[in-house]
Amino acid sequence: MDSETLLSRITDYANRPNPYPLYAELREAGPVVRQADGSYLVGTYHQIGALLHDPRMSVDERSRTNPPPQETKNPSFLRLDDPEHHRLRTLAMRPFGPPHTPGRVNAMRGEIARITTELLEALPTDRQIDIVDDFAYPLPVTVICRLLGVPREDEPRFRVWADALVAAADVRPDEDTTEQDAAGRQAGSEMGQYLLDLAEQRRGKPTDDMLSAFVNEPDRSLRLTPEELTATGALLLIAGHETTVNLITNGVLTLLRHPEQLDRLRREPQLLPQAVEELLRYEPPVHMRERAPLADIEVAGTTIPAGTPVVLALASGNRDPKQFHEPDRFDPTRPDVEHLSFGSGIHLCFGGPLARIEADTALGALLPRLGAARLVQDPPPYRQNAMLRGPRHLPVQL
Repeated sequence: MDSETLLSRITDYANRPNPYPLYAELREAGPVVRQADGSYLVGTYHQIGALLHDPRMSVDERSRTNPPPQETKNPSFLRLDDPEHHRLRTLAMRPFGPPHTPGRVNAMRGEIARITTELLEALPTDRQIDIVDDFAYPLPVTVICRLLGVPREDEPRFRVWADALVAAADVRPDEDTTEQDAAGRQAGSEMGQYLLDLAEQRRGKPTDDMLSAFVNEPDRSLRLTPEELTATGALLLIAGHETTVNLITNGVLTLLRHPEQLDRLRREPQLLPQAVEELLRYEPPVHMRERAPLADIEVAGTTIPAGTPVVLALASGNRDPKQFHEPDRFDPTRPDVEHLSFGSGIHLCFGGPLARIEADTALGALLPRLGAARLVQDPPPYRQNAMLRGPRHLPVQL
């Protein structure tokens, strides 16, 4: 088929269960392939890695020739370039990780294990369960809500907001996304106002959570403005659980599809951290990222004009045979899995360590129960989103 239709075919819902043959076609046609809508698609490991580190590549949608309507005047740092990206990311990191709060994530291990145990104990043993709704979704959303200080009774509200925001962030060439964009802006506004109100309740009355740390920072020069706080809080909530839901669900699906590897992990659970890295490579929770060059650039002999959307197919890079031996084989003992699933460069996902702990804890607790489990439906129904790819439901008979 024409290589100019690759992005449309990759994002076509009919190909959601298995886009990997299309990624192989992309690598054969690439490494850089112009699409019918004028964008460029990049699918090889080394070119993706180089562009993720290239300061000429912008994440700011306003740098595009035809920027989309802005959902907010204060985008999160995920959509900003340096130096503003660095400033906001640094402020967000202060109560989350090193060097200012080095023990925050590791201290969550016990809480994550307790939440995992509670969820598993509530699972029925006499009927099928949905790994997504019954386990993979509530675990990370509970964890990130606890980190931010969201009361438990308010946690269900975030699923509605998150679904709308994720739908608005999808890559959908040749589709009218007016309705999804409007719903995303509305959800972002409601979530932002909620987080701002909650943060104000903690001002002067801090508890041990990140919102309290944001609003009670003693150094005024290190405080987030109200607009920055809402954008950062919303980003942490969405990025902090949506990708981890996919990681856990894709992990269970992959293990049940590879019973011999599942049996090995049940016998040798010490291999699980390495297996999580392989799962991140083999079935990544994030398949694509978008960039736009700030000036005309040449990539592998192709000139990409300034402001043109460039889609970096991370999942394709993770299956590049020039980087990985037998890339289409799931091997939980694969050494040195330098995958692209958390990105790279200045926008490397700083929540990666937390996601790894959650996946390791969740899958480790599930392993004893998966020995006799079977998939009720394969392939399962997938989410609409092609960028954050994962099953919407995963029915399993334990």
